Amino acid sequence: MDVSHILDNLNEEQRKAVTSEKQHLLVLAGAGSGKTRVLVHKIAWEVEALGRSPSSVMAVTFTNKAANEMRSRIESLLKAPILDSWVGTFHGLSHKLLKRFYKEAGLSSGFTIIDSDDQLRIIKRISKELNLDESTWPSRQTQWQINTWKDDGLRFKDIDDKGDFYTETVSKIYKEYQEVCQRDHLVDFGELLLKSYETIKTSPSVKTFFQTRFQSILIDEFQDTNTIQYKWLQEITSDKTNITAVGDDDQSIYGWRGAKVEHVNSFTEDFKATEVVRLEQNYRSTDIILNAANALIDNNKDRLGKNLWTEKKEGEQIVLYQAYNEQDEARFVADVLNEWMNGGGAYQETAVLYRSNAQSRAIEEALLRVSIPYRIYGGLRFYERLEIKNAIAYLRVIFNNNDNPSFERSISNPTRGVGEKTLAKIRYTAKQYNISYIKASAKLIDEGSISGRGGAGLRDYLEFIAGCKSFIEENLLSELMELIIKESGLYAYHAKEPGEKGKTRTENLEELITATKNFEQSIKEDKTNFEIAENYLDIISLDSGDRQASEHDDAAQLMTMHSAKGLEFKLVLITGLEESLFPHGRSMESASQLEEERRLCYVAVTRAMEKLYITHAESRRLHGTDTFNPPSRFLREIPKDLINEIRPRAQTNIPYNRKDFRDTKIEFEEEIGIALGQKVQHKKFGEGIVLNYEGSGESARVQVNFDNSGTKWLVMAYANLEKL
Repeated sequence: MDVSHILDNLNEEQRKAVTSEKQHLLVLAGAGSGKTRVLVHKIAWEVEALGRSPSSVMAVTFTNKAANEMRSRIESLLKAPILDSWVGTFHGLSHKLLKRFYKEAGLSSGFTIIDSDDQLRIIKRISKELNLDESTWPSRQTQWQINTWKDDGLRFKDIDDKGDFYTETVSKIYKEYQEVCQRDHLVDFGELLLKSYETIKTSPSVKTFFQTRFQSILIDEFQDTNTIQYKWLQEITSDKTNITAVGDDDQSIYGWRGAKVEHVNSFTEDFKATEVVRLEQNYRSTDIILNAANALIDNNKDRLGKNLWTEKKEGEQIVLYQAYNEQDEARFVADVLNEWMNGGGAYQETAVLYRSNAQSRAIEEALLRVSIPYRIYGGLRFYERLEIKNAIAYLRVIFNNNDNPSFERSISNPTRGVGEKTLAKIRYTAKQYNISYIKASAKLIDEGSISGRGGAGLRDYLEFIAGCKSFIEENLLSELMELIIKESGLYAYHAKEPGEKGKTRTENLEELITATKNFEQSIKEDKTNFEIAENYLDIISLDSGDRQASEHDDAAQLMTMHSAKGLEFKLVLITGLEESLFPHGRSMESASQLEEERRLCYVAVTRAMEKLYITHAESRRLHGTDTFNPPSRFLREIPKDLINEIRPRAQTNIPYNRKDFRDTKIEFEEEIGIALGQKVQHKKFGEGIVLNYEGSGESARVQVNFDNSGTKWLVMAYANLEKL
């Protein structure tokens, strides 16, 4: 049989990976190097050249979209459908396993998969039965913790609370939750993986099925695997199974949701005699963009290493723009997009990337002003986000007591004991007397018709709204917004949401304060605080009335850097490269988190095909506060000859001598003798890693993260650090 068509149009390294006869293969696939092509062609090669049955090959991906695309491309290459296919996501394949071996898993044949909302409802019910107050033990936090334990392969009996009251209480809820699910044959998404892993591990017949059925297993996006996924993989393989892991340790950016980049490094130890093939030829970006990405990621210490290259030698320098503030930055973004469009490009070929969701607000306003269509990729426009709508609802009620929808939204967020029965009573009274809900509430309170927790909550709400109305007479709109967000309990309410979601929501609420500050400063004529607030509400109503571009429209794409992974655009603008914003302030005290931030920057840079713009601002009003952060360390790590700084720096409020970004780092190393990322020893604090530095001469300081003493800033002249 002629199988040459499988190897046609593959480069040397791709061909090497596809035809490798090694039992264990690790393919380090750089950005834009054609990893999906390698996976698809390798499966086709194993079927046609090696004579394996398609049903004896398992391919694991991370999304249903990727699984469907892979299956379609395999069938196209083989010119035949794959029957009894085991091409799918970890969750999809685990579901298939449990349906097939439900008895061994201790389930009924008709077990039910529950979604996140169903899971939350059960946890809320259990917490109530255990007499746990929702405000002290938020169910969403408990849900997140239980799912995290499952991702780590832990049942409640495996959790060591070490006398910790929080862990002890949540593991008690976990125990009850597990019993409910077992009794009612319910399986949540985390359980799909954990239960299938346990079934393979404890049932010899299931283990035999997998280890004899599958001759070859291929895993995509290997750097994104979490603990239970890696354990699952180890259980289904025998000492005869061929395993191909395809991934990129330089693109591991999901540590916050359990992904462990160290799995890429440990693969060669756990699976002996592994062949490593590096896909380094990039088909996406220009030489200049790749050289910048290579120089940047080279600063990470714990990586297997590779160097992207391309035959596309042409290309423009990376444009670096320093803005005065975030509004100037947003105007520049709009100008670049306009210029691209006027030059014959399409908006859909462009992307604007940012580290934090809250940064989109200023950019959105600038694009709306000049009528540039845009779409928030994988998310909502700023004023459509849940937490922003909650805060604006308070503002609407304060200035318009007849706004009943805003009354219902604001009184329910946060929950304050005013339930559906109380709301039904308010609605009925409002209808009966033809008055607004807020007036009906006041009437019912005055009459004493609503008592108990609902009555107390309603009274507090009415007093708060009345207090806000008095407050605006003497105070600014931005001060009122800050009062609403903090004193209504809205900030604390959203802060309790687990993981990144809670952090993102609170950052957006802080950004809303910035939006109101900027708006009141833009008002030219004399207006009362009332008039300014009413104007602001009118403008955001009109803005939100503009239809967001659909995925079929020609529109610029706005997205976080995390959302950009796997995508590519002819023109990319990376915004907000300042210390504490990117790298994010939360990552500054951990060497591993700092490396993940650098990988995120690497991902952002390698999204660009032809043109790359990078911006940072001298000052930035973000989350309601003016900040003056120096340019990101990541800019120092890009060689100067790759950068075209299109505007000379104006005098800034913080003395920062740019010089050559690369030279700045070299000068520091030459003067101090210690590099960023260097491991050092201190007589008192022990071993640590250098994270940051500032100043020069006798005033030079370094930030060191010590293993046992946390993060410290030390004056170099007195620190006596010893390099390790």
